[in-house]
Order: sequence, then structure tokens, then C-alpha cells
Amino acid sequence: MRPFIEIENLKYVYPSFIPPHAGGQRGGGGQIVALRGVNLTIEQGEFVALIGPNGSGKSTLARHLNALLLPTAGAVWIDGLRTSDAHNVWAVRQKVGMVFQNPDNQIVATTVEEDVAFGPENMGLPADEIRHRVDDALAAVGLLDYRQYPPQMLSGGQKQLVAIAGALAARPSCIVFDEPTSMLDPVGRRQVLDTIRRLNAEEGITVLLITHSMSEAAMAQRVLVMEAGRMVMDGPPAIVFERGARLRALGLDLPPIVDIAQRLQAWGLPLPQGVLTVQDMVDALC
Repeated sequence: MRPFIEIENLKYVYPSFIPPHAGGQRGGGGQIVALRGVNLTIEQGEFVALIGPNGSGKSTLARHLNALLLPTAGAVWIDGLRTSDAHNVWAVRQKVGMVFQNPDNQIVATTVEEDVAFGPENMGLPADEIRHRVDDALAAVGLLDYRQYPPQMLSGGQKQLVAIAGALAARPSCIVFDEPTSMLDPVGRRQVLDTIRRLNAEEGITVLLITHSMSEAAMAQRVLVMEAGRMVMDGPPAIVFERGARLRALGLDLPPIVDIAQRLQAWGLPLPQGVLTVQDMVDALC
């Protein structure tokens, strides 16, 4: 079977008028080279975390997955559809939803249910189908009771759940989350992360989670690490986080529990490999 996401030798160069903080490294003529020959495959139903320092190309890569950006060179296929083919753009964007860092940038309507309905309405779906999709999406994120609320009356975490519901209403096979918890308090963060895990585990939705939180990355089945526009690590969290010195050299921290486990191992405590969570630590110590 063909992987759901296939990326082959992907290169992307921002034009010279893009400001320096857009990430990447400047090439000739003031251009910014953001991606340098990325190769990647992701299977349907995987939960993948993408980490790396600022400017490493994470968000640029994410925007190629639903054709917000198109390759300068190389190719991206989504469920067999090449994103650079103009005839495929609409279908690709139905297959891959995006949830960004600031939910206020995605909320466009005056009530929660109107906002969630925005995508299906623009898909030209019948009214009954729109209603069904809105109900299903709001139920999936636990916001059915808030359907008539103005979004500005919601907490930050609830707003992010509205953004997720809006993506779900399009019935995507994959959702890309670009630092969805970075602006949230601990309660909102927990709400969003629980929803992401549930969508992957129970609905089979492919998840790509871009994050600066190593604890969030440890939740995934697979962790990708980017540096200067290249993919430099790819593997299960336990394997990736074993390379603590390499991660620190990139300016990345280890998840706190992993850091504690490695320190205890260095002091001679015979902890097993793969301690990623508090429960793992409790089980190992007991």
C-alpha cells in the first residue's frame, strides 16, 4: 500500500522579499532556503511529532502538506495526489486539515456552530450534511453545549477546540497541528492534547504535531527532528530521546522524565530504557 504522505527530495526557497524571521538560511540573491532535500513517508493512522529549533523548517514543511506552499524542487504526494498538480489542490486540502498556533486566526464567524460550518459550506454540501458534520465535529471535541456561544466568550483552550472542530468538519484523513498548545494555560493544553490523542486512537486520523514541548513529542508514536531545513532524526521517542547530547546541541531539551531517568541511570540505578512518562518512572522504580 502507498503511504498516506510521501515527500521526495523536497526543497523550498522563499523569495528574497520574505523577512529574515521566516526561518531557513539565506541563499544567493537574498533568498531564504527553508527546506533542503527532505525525504519522508507517513502511514495512514500514524501519530508523528515534529521538533526542531526555530528556523529549522518545521512550519514550512507542514504548509506543503495541504498545498499552502508548493515545492521549489522535489515532490509531495498526499494519498497518491501530487500537490504541485493544480487539479489536485482542492482534494488535497480536503484530505489534510490544518490547526495553527493562534485559534483567533482561524475563527471567522460569530457563533461556534457557524464557524465549524464554514468549511462544509464552502465545499458546497447540502444543509442536512452540513448540520450532521457540525454536530459530529462539536461532539468529537466536547463542545456541543457551546454551539451558540460567541467564540470570544470561550477560553483559549476552547477556542483551539473550535479550530479543531472546524478542521474535523471537512472529514480529513490527516490533521497537522502547528504548535497548537503554545498559547494555552495548563487546562487548555490538556484539553487540546487529550482531543488530539483521542482523534488519533479512536478515529484513526493521521496526526502530525509540531511542537517545542518535548513532553508533547513523547506522546507520539514517532518523532522527527529537523535542523537547518533537513531531517536529522526519525524514530520512536525512546530511541530519539536517547540521543540527549545531540538534541542539546540543537538547542532542544529532553522531556523532564527522560532527563531524570538518564541522570538516575548515570548514577547507577538500573532503570530500563524507554522511560518516557511519569507512570513509566513509577513502574520502573517500583
